[in-house]
Amino acid sequence: MRSLWSGALSFGLINIPVNLYPATFDRGINLDMLHKKDLSPIRFARFCKLEDKEIPYDEIVKGYEYEKGQYIVLTEEDFIKASPKRTKTLEIELFIDEGEVDPIYYEKPYLLEPGKGASKTYVLLNEALKKSRKVGLATYILHTKPHIGLIKPHGRGILLQQLRFHSDLRNFAEIELPVAKIQSKELEIAVKLIDQLTEDFHPEKFKDTYTEELQSVIDQKTKGIKPSKKKGEPEKITAVGDIMKQLKASLTKYHHSHPRTRGRSKARTK
Repeated sequence: MRSLWSGALSFGLINIPVNLYPATFDRGINLDMLHKKDLSPIRFARFCKLEDKEIPYDEIVKGYEYEKGQYIVLTEEDFIKASPKRTKTLEIELFIDEGEVDPIYYEKPYLLEPGKGASKTYVLLNEALKKSRKVGLATYILHTKPHIGLIKPHGRGILLQQLRFHSDLRNFAEIELPVAKIQSKELEIAVKLIDQLTEDFHPEKFKDTYTEELQSVIDQKTKGIKPSKKKGEPEKITAVGDIMKQLKASLTKYHHSHPRTRGRSKARTK
């Protein structure tokens, strides 16, 4: 796997050489865009407006429009000159409790690998973070853009959890939120249903079955077979007047089928 970035993880006067790798990958099915009439592939071209022709990627540069139609070109060296330290350093600014960070700020995780000769300091930071139960809040530049992220232990490794800036978030003031009167009995049964469906989280139990099912459809169509329709229908939206009835029906249904409540029933019969 090729690293996205190489530099140093810095806190205090300590600098740990590290390599940055993506912690996730997309296993979805790649679909091409086609012309409906003749199924020929659609290609996105980079056209020069002035010359009205396609431009090869190696002739494209990044520019800033300082006046209408007037640009200055920025090179990779210019980005480095803007802040040579930040382009090569993951700078831990302070340490915090991870619980202080609302998950809405979480954007993307990365793996940090120790560079040559950095094994001991890497392990030391990992163990210190575990013992202190803290995470580091770091600033850095990636792909010419400034970012903030959490430096946190993850097993024997150290993870960089990239965060969104507060200014990147929308808030509920931008959408219309409902106002409704909830009956105490409705709330009581809803809480019972939540309790009934509560169990420990095991992420490995959840699979991307949709991608597999879509691949099955593709395989059938490739062989000239009409894809078989899966059983089941889209869930219907619960009508307002049916809420109490549906809550009670849900309690009855999941009381016997859910592993947590099955265990409770057995315990009571002993």
